[in-house]
Amino acid sequence: MTIERKIREHLHKEAETMECHPAISKRIEQSYSQYLQQKRSKITMKKRLIGGIVVAAILIPTAAFAGPALIEMLSRTPMTAEQVKVDEVGKATLEKLYSAFPETKSFEIIDASYLGDPTNSTNMKTIQQSIVLQEKGGTGKKFTIHTNGITGEIEDLTQENWEPKEKPLITLTNQEIRAKVDYLIDKMYGNIEEYEVAMEQMENPNQKTFILNYTKKGTEGEGYQVFVHGNTISLSPLDPTPVNIKVEGLFSLNGKPDYTADNFLNDEKLFSLLKISPTELKQELAKGKSVVEIAASRNVSKQQVIDVIAKTQVESQFKAEQNGVTISDRLMEQMLKEVEPKVLKVIEHKTETEW
Repeated sequence: MTIERKIREHLHKEAETMECHPAISKRIEQSYSQYLQQKRSKITMKKRLIGGIVVAAILIPTAAFAGPALIEMLSRTPMTAEQVKVDEVGKATLEKLYSAFPETKSFEIIDASYLGDPTNSTNMKTIQQSIVLQEKGGTGKKFTIHTNGITGEIEDLTQENWEPKEKPLITLTNQEIRAKVDYLIDKMYGNIEEYEVAMEQMENPNQKTFILNYTKKGTEGEGYQVFVHGNTISLSPLDPTPVNIKVEGLFSLNGKPDYTADNFLNDEKLFSLLKISPTELKQELAKGKSVVEIAASRNVSKQQVIDVIAKTQVESQFKAEQNGVTISDRLMEQMLKEVEPKVLKVIEHKTETEW
C-alpha cells in the first residue's frame, strides 16, 4: 500500500469522529493534492503555512487535525447577511459573483464570517471574509467564497450541486469536467486561454476524484489548483513558486528528500540569526542534528528560533504589509501563539526520523 493511500485512509478514519467546517475539509484536500504535486516536482508549497496532509497530521493537535492552514485555526467573527451586503469586501465579492453567475442574486447567504480583531478598527481591515450562498430551499446549488480582506482577491471558492443529482459532476467525461472547470475559472477570474492544464485522477478507492492544475503560460507555477469530487468543484489560485526557497529537502526520510519543513526553514531571518547559509544548514541537519541543537551550538535559544520563524510565517500568510494595512498587536499575538507549536515540531525534528 502506498504512503498516499495510508495517509488518505487515516484521514478518513479521523474525519469520521469529528465535525468539520466545509471550508476546512476543502483545505485538507487541496493541501494533500499539493503534497502529491510537490513530491513529484520537488517544488515547495505555495500559499500554505503547513505543507501537505502529512504536515497537517503531524504538526496540528488531533482536535485541530482538519485545519492545515493557520488562517483556518483562528477564531472567526460571525456576520449577518445584512452586514455582508454593506461591507466593502462583502459587497465587492457579491458583485463579482452576481456578474459571473446572475442566478446567484436570488441565493440566500446562509453563513458568513470574518477574520480580524473586532476590538481594533484603527488602520485595520478584515484579514479574510467567508461567505456561503445557497439556492433557496436549502438543498440546491451552493457557492462558498473566501476573500482576502486586504487585497480583495478571491482566495478560494467552492461550487457545489450545479449538476443534477441523478448525474453529478463526477459522472461526466473528463472533457466535460474540464469544460465545467474552465467555465468557472473564466467567469470568476477570466482569461482561461492563458493557461495550460494538467488533469489527473487521484488514487482514492472511496471516491472518484480529480486534480486539475492550471499554469499560466510563461510563469513558474502561477495559476489555479482545482479539486473535483462528487458534485463539487473546489478552486484556489496559486502564486508563482516562492522565491524564498534557497534549499529543498532540508530533511530526508528513507534516504530520500523530505520537503515537509522547507517552507518553515527557508527563512532569511533564521539564516541570519544562526549565522549559517542554507547549504550549511542542510549539511548540519544531514548529520542527524535538529535545528534546536544547531542553534544551541551557536548560542541561540530555542525561543529565539521559534520567534523568528513564527513571525515570518504569520507575515507571509496574511501579507499584512500590503496597502499600508497593519495587523493589530492583539491579532498578531494570537496568530503567533497558534503557529508556535507547529514551528516547534519542525525545529525539534531530526532527519531520517518519522514525523
